[in-house]
This record gives sequence, structure tokens and C-alpha cells, in this order.
Amino acid sequence: MSKSYYDPADLRKFGSITEWSEELGEKFFEYYNKVFEEGSLSAREKSLIALAVAHVRQCPYCIDAYTKDGLQRGITKEEMMEAVHVGAAIESGATLVHGVQMMNKYNKLSM
Repeated sequence: MSKSYYDPADLRKFGSITEWSEELGEKFFEYYNKVFEEGSLSAREKSLIALAVAHVRQCPYCIDAYTKDGLQRGITKEEMMEAVHVGAAIESGATLVHGVQMMNKYNKLSM
């Protein structure tokens, strides 16, 4: 069995990033924790957003973390999958809307 570049155990080491840059690492975690506090959006809603973004960014660490977080918040597998589909739709839409830029450039150059 080959070893993957991605090691799930590394997620537990995330907090250690402060060891090599204490000030910036602490500022990041302060910001990160503040973002995920209850606010205009619930922590549950933020967890679903994070899960969708994790899939769009294709971050296996984030997918693991926010799948677990979602389960702890009572988010169903159907809600998780729906959030993933929302992320996929936005990602593909963002790709396709740039087709208009290509069409405009093509039309300009082919005149």
C-alpha cells in the first residue's frame, strides 16, 4: 500500500503552525475562531459553508474537519451533500461565465 502525500494525522498538528511564526499564527487563529462564532449566521450555517468551500478548494483536511464538525452540529448527510452541490454549481458556473470573456476576445480578434 503506497503512502499518500495527504496524512490525516496532520490535521491534528494544525495548531503547531504558531511554532514557526507565533505572532502571525496567533493572529490567524484569533481571526479564524472569531469568524466561526455565532453571528448573523449560525455556527451550523457556517459549518455548511465551510464544508462547501472545502470541496471547491479540494482541501482534504478541511473536508475531514467540517464533515466531523457538521456531524457534531446535527447536520444530516443530505444537507452536507446539498452544500457540496451548491459549491460545485458555483464553481462550474464561475468557470463557464468566463466563457463570455473568451467569446468577447474571439469576436474582437476575428473581426
